[in-house]
Amino acid sequence: MSWKINSYLLQENQLLNEESLFFTGNGYLGVRGNFEEGLPIDYASIRGTYINAFHDIVPIEYGEKLYGFPETQQKLLNVIDAQTINIKLGDEGFSLFEGEAISYSRTLHLDKGYTERSVHWRSPGGKEVKIKFLRLASFKQKELFMQKVVIEPVNYRGEITIVSTVNGDVTNFTDKNDPRVSSGHARRLNLNKAFQQEGLSYVEVEALESKLKAACGTVHSISQKTAREVQVKGGRVEFSFHGSITDPIVFEKKSVYVDTIRHGEELLSSVEEIQSHLSTIDFDEALKEQEAFLAAYWLDTDIQIEGDPGLQEGIRFNLYHLLQSAGRDRVSNIAAKGLSGEGYEGHYFWDTEIYMIPVFLLSNPEIAKQLLLYRYSILDGAREHAKIMGHKKGALYPWRTISGSECSSYYPSGSAQYHISADIAYSYIQYYLVTGDIEFLKEVGAEVLFETARIWIETGHFKDGTFRIDAVTGPDEYTCVVNNNYYTNVMAKHNLKWASKTYKLFSDSEPGIVEEWNKTLGLEKAEVEEWLRAASQMYLPYEPELDINPQDDTFLNKQKWDLQSTPEEKFPLLLHFHPLTLYRYQVCKQADTILAHFLLEDEQDSETMKNSYDYYETITTHDSSLSSCVFSIMAAKHGYKEKAYDYFIETARLDLDNTHGNTKDGLHMANMGGTWMAIIFGFAGLRIKEEGLSLNPVLPARWEGYSFPLRYQGRKLRISITKADTKVELLSGEKIDIVLSGKNYCLVKGESTIVTSPVY
Repeated sequence: MSWKINSYLLQENQLLNEESLFFTGNGYLGVRGNFEEGLPIDYASIRGTYINAFHDIVPIEYGEKLYGFPETQQKLLNVIDAQTINIKLGDEGFSLFEGEAISYSRTLHLDKGYTERSVHWRSPGGKEVKIKFLRLASFKQKELFMQKVVIEPVNYRGEITIVSTVNGDVTNFTDKNDPRVSSGHARRLNLNKAFQQEGLSYVEVEALESKLKAACGTVHSISQKTAREVQVKGGRVEFSFHGSITDPIVFEKKSVYVDTIRHGEELLSSVEEIQSHLSTIDFDEALKEQEAFLAAYWLDTDIQIEGDPGLQEGIRFNLYHLLQSAGRDRVSNIAAKGLSGEGYEGHYFWDTEIYMIPVFLLSNPEIAKQLLLYRYSILDGAREHAKIMGHKKGALYPWRTISGSECSSYYPSGSAQYHISADIAYSYIQYYLVTGDIEFLKEVGAEVLFETARIWIETGHFKDGTFRIDAVTGPDEYTCVVNNNYYTNVMAKHNLKWASKTYKLFSDSEPGIVEEWNKTLGLEKAEVEEWLRAASQMYLPYEPELDINPQDDTFLNKQKWDLQSTPEEKFPLLLHFHPLTLYRYQVCKQADTILAHFLLEDEQDSETMKNSYDYYETITTHDSSLSSCVFSIMAAKHGYKEKAYDYFIETARLDLDNTHGNTKDGLHMANMGGTWMAIIFGFAGLRIKEEGLSLNPVLPARWEGYSFPLRYQGRKLRISITKADTKVELLSGEKIDIVLSGKNYCLVKGESTIVTSPVY
């Protein structure tokens, strides 16, 4: 059961959530888990197909617009719908909401890479058939979305019609009452072409303002001879198959999606070329390729938990959907909702670097590398954004974006989050520490580190022997535009220190490349020295009486919000209180200082971090899905056994159980990465530092054991924790020194290192 997600529900509200839960994707293409035949007209549904990074440019409307506010934003578009397949038995159309569903089930196969819907249906007129719908988005051929329908007669032998539609007349979903979902700009595509040609149903569309184009070309096959009819109308190509059903019918639909971002302007030629390449591939063959791909993925990624099947299901569900949403080219990343829905309009946030890249970095580093290359590809946009924000040089990455420019219209909790530049720098540093890829650091990472370091010198200033950063917002969006946000300052310090360290590293080893940087980037030794000076004098707020790190200069001066007396229906607070009301109180939407303590724990002593944890826990709402995993990690570090587990449980099945009430808008990708982090960095106590790898594992009392693989500097390790002991194995690569439960060990391939395991 742990490799399958099953559902037997047909209630309207559950089906809307399941459109997200059962989405099919491969990092390039995402198709929501809609019913092929659709839902009744009075049922809510978000029918969607998305190409990662395919967007339009829409205006941002302001009552009062000030200098530097973005005038436009990018918006992920719902593109051509090739899901639709309608079935008629005689004159009765198949619908699960007419007649009787004698049996119904839906399954997501996590180890095989496809979804399956099985129905035993009796029509209002008494005709009985069994229908199985299968679909996949190929991990091998990113443009390919395939469907297979098997129709088996039970008591009905007679006329059958199958109508397959490719529809370019689509719109985006809107919700005027939720700021996390778009409230306008629903129709953003023009139809360019729609025709049937030599067995190919082809539809091409163009975004209104970005002028990006996308196309879908579909071919069909059916297991028996049928009469065929084509209709092209209103941006739709309908291909009908008319015949009789006496034996099971197998119908397959092979759709290829392309876009001008990756495939150039000749989209029809690209579709034809790919379809020709795939001409001998049927669904079963594509399924074998999926299984082979996923076998390798799970070998490097799977976390095995003994003693809790529901939790095991949740972990694998999260890791699978992260894979389905991760962009693998220089033009795409991982949207906040992945490719499962339209929440946050398909924008990329700092969530990727802090919550999602770690998963791939330690399991599939090539995917992590591609995600970092995307950030490098928009570096010029970050430089331009810095200028718009009043800086003479440096790179300020936008808070939310697709193609590189800022998409946030509310600057206090958007553009003011300068920490994103340090977050991105942090991920480049982590990549270097985990992979040892010095060539990537030289060719890509160094430039990002230098340009993000520059922004701190531009933003901050020296005062009374310290370096201070004013008027920024940290991760906590309930506290905005403050001076010396602890998280921002400590992450900036890390950024500045590593920019200086990287410059010196190559000054000593490859002076030629440094001369090139000096020339192309206008670097000077004095500037690099200033980075190091700012880092060494960075002001980190500290309150000695409480022995905590204040979130910012004025945070502790505010009145505490009475969370205990706040009615449950008033959460999340952002939907029920004006921002200024929230800003006046000590109340946190999510982990802020606590996140900084996790990412850079060596900047404070353990007692200060523990006191800070105790303080912020009482005033944090966890209204953001980015929060509970961090509190779980740090609870584990501080020895709060039950708290660590309770916070972890909140993350593990957040979408499967719809605990935040908005799974319909798409899955919470950062939380999915956070679940993995809570196990690896929390319970297993993994830390990655310049001096090497360390683990301090514990076993939650409710588990019998857990194990997971890790990739580190060209090696593959496996860590297994049981009630008896912890075993660390070096499966491949050269020997390596690690710290395990506070002691130094040398791992050698073929030998196991075993230590006694503490149990929660």
